[in-house]
Amino acid sequence: MDNNWEVALSSLTQLTVSSNANNEPVTIHGGNETLRCVGVGTDAAVFQSINVPNFAFKLYAEDKRSKIKIEENVYQTIGDSPFFSTCYAAYDTLLVLSYEEGPTLFDCLLQGIPIPFQVVQDVEAARHYVRERGLNPRDIHLKNILLQNGRAKIIDVSEYVHPGNDFRWEHLKKAYEDHYDLIEGRALPFWLLETIRKWYNSWNKHFGSYEEFMKKVSKFTSFK
Repeated sequence: MDNNWEVALSSLTQLTVSSNANNEPVTIHGGNETLRCVGVGTDAAVFQSINVPNFAFKLYAEDKRSKIKIEENVYQTIGDSPFFSTCYAAYDTLLVLSYEEGPTLFDCLLQGIPIPFQVVQDVEAARHYVRERGLNPRDIHLKNILLQNGRAKIIDVSEYVHPGNDFRWEHLKKAYEDHYDLIEGRALPFWLLETIRKWYNSWNKHFGSYEEFMKKVSKFTSFK
């Protein structure tokens, strides 16, 4: 694919992104009528341009830009895979990625969109794939997985160079297997999901184990 994404670069200079404390999502400053925000994370925000809609532009907070080259290298290592986005270019402030259709799993829970078990199987296969390439699949959670034609697409690989297991995917997989049948097809309120997310981000400070954390969640939500 040629580099026709360059027509969007000037509009992206009208935006800046700043990070926030406590692992909260970034804040976006400025704007341009040709751009729409399609995702917000703790390091960057992702935009789509109406002029080149096949691309996604991941614009990083200034204090997170050291991750740009790292993430580009991860995409190069992953290569061509149906489980991941494609990275076309890296600039000082952003990555150019393929734009991927579909709601995140977080959005699926908000909207009551059923999440098939095939998604779990796909993420397991994707994790195996990247391990074979010497990477460490970390930071896989509801907002980093898209539901795309009944399959999974993982859209953030920035943590794959770090050692250790954060167990986020293992915990999510177990929650799916143990509890998802009780909420499948139900639209869950945003405040509920955000409360659980914040609890999870600090669960090891307030709970003795993941099982204890899930008991609290189950009691709070009446998932029995």
